Amino acid sequence: MNDKKLLVADLGLIDYVECRGLQLKLVNLRAEKRIPDVLLLLEHSHIITLGRRSDESDARKIDGIPVLKVDRGGRATYHGPGQLVGYMIIDLIEFGADVKTFVHLIEEAIIRTLKRFGLMDADRREGYPGVWIKKRKIASIGLGIKHWITYHGFALNVNTDLKYFELINPCGLNPNTMTSMERELGKRVDMREVKSSFLENFAETFGYGEMRKIGLESLFRANSESLKIS
Repeated sequence: MNDKKLLVADLGLIDYVECRGLQLKLVNLRAEKRIPDVLLLLEHSHIITLGRRSDESDARKIDGIPVLKVDRGGRATYHGPGQLVGYMIIDLIEFGADVKTFVHLIEEAIIRTLKRFGLMDADRREGYPGVWIKKRKIASIGLGIKHWITYHGFALNVNTDLKYFELINPCGLNPNTMTSMERELGKRVDMREVKSSFLENFAETFGYGEMRKIGLESLFRANSESLKIS
């Protein structure tokens, strides 16, 4: 019997800095074994983030769009409405996977999701973490690890306004490399359907036998008993 447990929270549109603070709180709770693994699904307001391998030359500053140096792997990326972001608070030791395998599983869950929407060319590209449609990148991955607990995660371009990638060197690539589900399919995509499909594929790929959906208010409670799966 599979007894791996996962908490899932759909945070909707949430500020990046606020969400980062939430992730770090959950990392500490997970390290103390007070909660099971957690998956956060969300969208961010417009922001450019610079990973550990990036410098400020990777992004152009523009009024109204903050540029923030962050503690994840990779280089520059853009977050904004219409992009599905997933943050995973997972104990790698309990999960039994190294970082390379973990990234491979994230890619697999995204690839399966894209194929369900008819994007059969979704695949990996050697040397470039993330998911690609032929030579166009549709999803990026950048992780942080603290106490062997993962945080940060992936960004899948669903209905993302791709013009904002012109402000950066996305993961060190030409901005024209970036694509979205909307561009590839030629129509708007229902974000709720993408989330539902991804969650199903994530649970299957990562081998979670039990999931519990919780609200934002539960995540912010000081009493972690409310976050447990009994």
